[in-house]
Amino acid sequence: MRLLTSLPVLFFVLIGTVSAQFGFFEQMFNGGQQQHNQAPQNVPSDSTRYRNSYDQSHCDKYLCPDTLACVHYPHHCPCAWPSHEDKFELAEGQRICVSKGGFKAGEAARKVELARKGLL
Repeated sequence: MRLLTSLPVLFFVLIGTVSAQFGFFEQMFNGGQQQHNQAPQNVPSDSTRYRNSYDQSHCDKYLCPDTLACVHYPHHCPCAWPSHEDKFELAEGQRICVSKGGFKAGEAARKVELARKGLL
């Protein structure tokens, strides 16, 4: 008689153990998949990340503020997107980066030269 009363208790203990094992595996495999389905977070709308990168950058010459490249002179700073921008050095060690998009080859240089002359 005692065996009959302890049988249901044993049954529930075994079910709980099996459920816990499968719950662990489900969480381990399915939980990892849930992370991949989450949309990436937007970066914050402040400059903290940039300032941290700038502060952690070491340069004993000139640190370019837009690319964080270490160069000898400010006009040596590279453009951030060299495959899409042309670099032009201006007077007094300055440089600008002009978009190549939509222009014929050499068109950006022509427009910069017109702007230097005040014709554009």
